[in-house]
Amino acid sequence: MQQRDSLQYTVGVALALCVVCSLSVSAAYVLLKPMQDENRKLDRQKNIVDAAGLAADELGIPASDLTKEQVQELYKVVEERFVDLRTGDYTTAVDDDYDPREAVNNSDKVLTEEVSDEVQNPLGNDIRERVVRVYLIKDFKDPSVVRQVVLPVYGKGLWSTLFGYLALKRDTETVQGLTFYEHAETPGLGGEVDNAKWKAQWVGRKVYNPEGVPSLGVAKGPAPGDNPYLVDGLSGATITSNGVTNLLRYWVSDEGYGHYLDKLKIELDGGEPVPTTGDLGTGEDSSGDSQSTSADGEGTETAIPVVERKDPATPDAAEGESK
Repeated sequence: MQQRDSLQYTVGVALALCVVCSLSVSAAYVLLKPMQDENRKLDRQKNIVDAAGLAADELGIPASDLTKEQVQELYKVVEERFVDLRTGDYTTAVDDDYDPREAVNNSDKVLTEEVSDEVQNPLGNDIRERVVRVYLIKDFKDPSVVRQVVLPVYGKGLWSTLFGYLALKRDTETVQGLTFYEHAETPGLGGEVDNAKWKAQWVGRKVYNPEGVPSLGVAKGPAPGDNPYLVDGLSGATITSNGVTNLLRYWVSDEGYGHYLDKLKIELDGGEPVPTTGDLGTGEDSSGDSQSTSADGEGTETAIPVVERKDPATPDAAEGESK
């Protein structure tokens, strides 16, 4: 029998403890991962419901008071789709568990692209995701009606990257809500992006000026009463305020969701549905216009309408109009 103060005994006990601890941590990770994934999914749904104002509109309570069952009930009117930012088309080229942040962190060559040098980069990164998940908010009584679209947005503040959701009304030009679910800004200063009174100022703000230029943002100090684009600046948090302005204007521009919002607006006004492709589009053809093609050059464009077209134009009628 080995002596307890021997080197062999000490090393043996240390190795045994390492093995037991490693197995315990691994088992805990494997066993708890489904629960963690479910909680992350529920948190994402809750933040989308918050940005869209569904908790207040439908139940008259703040989103923070929602139970799991209430979140799931409200989320039944939400349809998720993936958008290729380069073309503005829907895409089925990624799986349901696709994570844009993971694609950027891994510098995925297919699912990321370099941020253009020709625009101000508010992201704090030289590359960004190519495909994003967007959320269409349907009407509770009539699922064929789209009431809002919720867009993921992010950008640099003072100390951190702010991740949030921007909800736009059906006209795709008026803000329904803005919420940030992850950041590390200074509590009481930049952290006031979570203040309910400040968030309420975004409701009804216009995204574009009459020339179509993104003008949504945060004012320096109190916002002028007759300015439809700005909300009050955050006291003592100029850099965070500027960061919010920069990220919003980037994401609603043609560098972000601009192409998609243009196509969605046409569809919601009764025009052609936003195309859906099985592959990622090239983004431009020889004439410089946006298009979508598959990797082998064969067009795969289809259309999955987000709303029911009650009176679609017939092919014959469409040909007659073009003549």
